[in-house]
Amino acid sequence: MKKSSQPEVYIVDGARSPFIKARGKPGPLSGADLAVQVCQALLARLPLSARDIDEVIVGSAVSNPDETNVARVIALRSGLSNHTPAWSVQRNCASGLQALDSGYQAIQLHRSEIVLAGGTDAMSQGPILYNAQMVNWLANLAMSKSFGAKCKTYSQFRPSMLKPVIGLLRGLTDPICGLTMGQTAEIIAYDFAIQRADMDAYACQSHQRLMAAQAAQALTEIVPLYDKQGHVYLSDEGLRADTTLEKLARLKPAYDKPFGAVTAGNSSQISDGAAFLILASTEAIKKHNLPVIAKIRDVAWGALNPAVMGLGPVHAIVPLLQRNQLSLTDIDYFEINEAFAAQVLGCTKALASAEYCHNHFGSANACGTLPPDRLNVDGGAIALGHPIGATGARLVLHLAQTLKQRQGRLGIASLCIGGGQGGAMLIESVGNS
Repeated sequence: MKKSSQPEVYIVDGARSPFIKARGKPGPLSGADLAVQVCQALLARLPLSARDIDEVIVGSAVSNPDETNVARVIALRSGLSNHTPAWSVQRNCASGLQALDSGYQAIQLHRSEIVLAGGTDAMSQGPILYNAQMVNWLANLAMSKSFGAKCKTYSQFRPSMLKPVIGLLRGLTDPICGLTMGQTAEIIAYDFAIQRADMDAYACQSHQRLMAAQAAQALTEIVPLYDKQGHVYLSDEGLRADTTLEKLARLKPAYDKPFGAVTAGNSSQISDGAAFLILASTEAIKKHNLPVIAKIRDVAWGALNPAVMGLGPVHAIVPLLQRNQLSLTDIDYFEINEAFAAQVLGCTKALASAEYCHNHFGSANACGTLPPDRLNVDGGAIALGHPIGATGARLVLHLAQTLKQRQGRLGIASLCIGGGQGGAMLIESVGNS
């Protein structure tokens, strides 16, 4: 499909939290806690009142029973009007990108003029559930009315019923193909002959680039976080400054033991975090005299076999380029989420493969090469973490900042999605030629 002319939608500003590393127990802040601090900091620096925000859209993939429709909780706790509608979206790893796309469409359709959109997840607070046996036993106990019936039900209890179901692990396992996300990365590594050394080298580069970005104070989108104990968080906690190829090589396979190549070291980190952007129409920009850092040119979504879900970015990027009559060489910078090193490397190989591009997109030639020096230039999720609901918004926000800092014009943010999908957003920096 060719892209039709639509009203322009701008990225006014954005902010994100530092990404807090999960440490095997619930983190200090819930998804709403993380988001509220980010949103308050973002809104405080803009010439907007509470009633100027027409809509709040939030992506979140790790549910919290105390924060049902987390968008509404965030909106009200951030000080927005009771009359501001708020709704939550879920598209697994692309939930934050979906929130931005939904805001983009709302402005294009003239339903809203200014939208607060982004994502948040406290993955460390993922629910721990009872298994089916325990749930049934509790149900039977509740239905046992007499003393004798209750005694009989109690006698049926077995300690094995207390074995918990880890919600996060279940959520990271595809129900259609039965594979964990890490196992799908192993398939991509096999299909494209990606070696363990290549994955570890890419992972090491991610840490090195994040370390350089922190040293250069390039991550200007981060705002401080404070927990209830008074601790302050200023930077992403996933960075391991002492990472070396030798240390990565000593790690054991995490998903395909003992012969796999995907390890904890060359995979994204489980973490807590939030990222939000303000989107606005041309009219709203003029009316409120708002700053602008970029405009959204287009968004594309693709789908493929869940067993190779990591190639999702390719299936979104290629149609996005085709619809806008662009090639990979026209794009100045790319942000592709580092779910796994094998997955990012697989995407680069797929785009450079004439056979893959012909089989999946009908192209006569390969789609092109992703220049390493223009891909994830400040590191990615392997080093800084991947709070699922927030990552899509983080990618777009940092891409906009990268274009501004490095004098680029066009950028694409993309990520793979559990279940076999991919999303990509094309943005254009405002003021750079």
